[in-house]
Amino acid sequence: MSKAFASIKRGLEQAIRGSGNVFRDLGFDKAEAENLKLRSELMMRISQYYAGSGMTQTDAAKTLGLTQPRLNALLKGRIDQFSLDALVNIANHAGLRVTLVIKKAA
Repeated sequence: MSKAFASIKRGLEQAIRGSGNVFRDLGFDKAEAENLKLRSELMMRISQYYAGSGMTQTDAAKTLGLTQPRLNALLKGRIDQFSLDALVNIANHAGLRVTLVIKKAA
């Protein structure tokens, strides 16, 4: 076994299972991590809508009720520039249905 392979194998053995929320794993508190997770999921879905639309950013921005620079910020993942409420509204403009499921915390 090569030294490089042995080093990689040791690293894999030391891997830690994630929590299921990358933001929590990065050290954000529970509430903020959940909010970031929801916002990132919405941003990904809106980005997928745009990618499949065949529209220019200008046309898509109009459809989504945004300016082109604001759509560009969304497509670049600037999560800090979008509230959960704003993303729900944008998703609705895209014809996406957003639902909320509330469960007791584990």
